[in-house]
Amino acid sequence: MEPTQIAEILDRPLSRELLARDLCRLAYVAKDGTPRAVPIAFTWNGSQIVMCTTKNAPKLPALRHNPAVALTIDTEVHPPKILLIRGRVELDVVDGIPEEYLQMNGSYEMTPEQRVEWEAEVRSLYDGMVRVVMTPTWAKLIDFETTLPSAVEELVRERAERQSA
Repeated sequence: MEPTQIAEILDRPLSRELLARDLCRLAYVAKDGTPRAVPIAFTWNGSQIVMCTTKNAPKLPALRHNPAVALTIDTEVHPPKILLIRGRVELDVVDGIPEEYLQMNGSYEMTPEQRVEWEAEVRSLYDGMVRVVMTPTWAKLIDFETTLPSAVEELVRERAERQSA
């Protein structure tokens, strides 16, 4: 997919809405060769998706070995709105708490007092984190109104051909 195509998809109003959500599902291949899909908080900086994790997270050796990943960001309503993104990640070990981590956890419902307690706990627990930075190389937005999963698009096309024959 061309970068301009990816940018066009990710700049659609519905995509921007999904990219503002709290959680995505990160899919990758574990070191033992089996698939994994894990929920993880994220933030979109306009060109990359940034996730943060502990320095001892089990996913890190797998991502170092194979940085190809897929993300799903979706809604819990019918019809679902789904943003699928594929890309590669780069791992950036940082001291302290990355600002993105604090931002991505900013939309959870917390009172100001809870937020202060949460941030103090985070700062006391982590001496550093790993920024998992994903650059999109492919994207698809599915809204079940203007776009469908490719297999369903094929079925719709086949039905139209049968009906016009």
